Amino acid sequence: MTEGDYRHVYIIIEHEEGKILQVSLEMIGEARRMLDDFNKKYSSKEKVVAVLLGHNIKDISGVLIQHGADAVICSDHPELRYVRNTIYTKTIFQIATDREIAAKIEPEYAIQFKRPRYMFFAADSIGRHLSSTVLAHLESGLASDINKLVVGDLQITHQNKTGGKPMTYEKTLEMYRPDFSGFLWTTILCLDNKNPAMQKDYHPQSCSIIPGVFEIIKPDPSRKGMIIEHVPKFDAQDLRVRIIDRKIIKSEIDFDSRKTIVSFGRGIKDSPEQNIKMIEELASELDAQIGITLPLSKKPFSVSQATDSSYLIPDRVIGISGRKVSPKVYIAIGISGAMQHISGMRDSEFIVAINPDENAPIKDECDVFIKGRMEDVVPIMIEEIRKQKQVVQA
Repeated sequence: MTEGDYRHVYIIIEHEEGKILQVSLEMIGEARRMLDDFNKKYSSKEKVVAVLLGHNIKDISGVLIQHGADAVICSDHPELRYVRNTIYTKTIFQIATDREIAAKIEPEYAIQFKRPRYMFFAADSIGRHLSSTVLAHLESGLASDINKLVVGDLQITHQNKTGGKPMTYEKTLEMYRPDFSGFLWTTILCLDNKNPAMQKDYHPQSCSIIPGVFEIIKPDPSRKGMIIEHVPKFDAQDLRVRIIDRKIIKSEIDFDSRKTIVSFGRGIKDSPEQNIKMIEELASELDAQIGITLPLSKKPFSVSQATDSSYLIPDRVIGISGRKVSPKVYIAIGISGAMQHISGMRDSEFIVAINPDENAPIKDECDVFIKGRMEDVVPIMIEEIRKQKQVVQA
């Protein structure tokens, strides 16, 4: 295949009974910004294409166009009402390789079109699963949990990919994600094998995108776009798995209704069990919800089963790989300030940080920085809060 065989950005849209998930609008917004620059730089006419699967969902196509999509491929079928990985994978594969659809999107590119240039999924429970199976069918690569995208021309020298010779890869999608520490970036590339001894193309260049990291474009009701209907093709084997009953399980951790959130990180290390109980006491006094940093969800410390199951759980993670919060007051205890966590709490109205290291990055993100060990500071805070409560109640 040649470079001209790949065109456009295809975005897999998620919705719940016709209500579009925020992350889908975020992906469209980022694709719009990215492709506007792309088309200007490369003098091309590539499009932002939303791929919408479901039943009785054609009416929401206009919302996607208002938010930046040039085209919406709508596959409306009773069997697609709920996500079933097998038939969703098959339908997306059909859409991604359909030249007739490509001809409607941009006739100029239809003759050569083989597959999308880029493809985006949401980095959630549905998107992570679906992206892996779709890209397996398309025989291309996949980067997961991405929070930054850059398109550029890169000169690459690689023993297998280029046979050890420097070669230029045009229109390469640089996909960034934070490493486990949260302080360093990892760049992921999906590159064709240009080595004559083992040539193979890897397109679309694809990734799953973390919810909450990109801005949604302000909708424009006057914006024009096309809606392309697609009829999925199934066989009996595809429909062996059926959904008989379905219940939506929401997170038990309610951050949204609390005015205050108290979060902790690896700074609890000197006495994990006792420090968590102390933080729990502070949160109780403030009627606050408790959050954690990503490393804590990996259970790095030995604590009781009750503490582990209550607090060291993914649902409490705040940051790129967890929840984005914006309380009136955010108290960060023993948190160094990795970008992974900061991105999830930066919108808080007032931030208090407690850390013994005055050079911790979180110092630059907070309104009040208290230099000290949590074991020394938090008990004083609890005592003072109780005193103030007594004054108010008197």
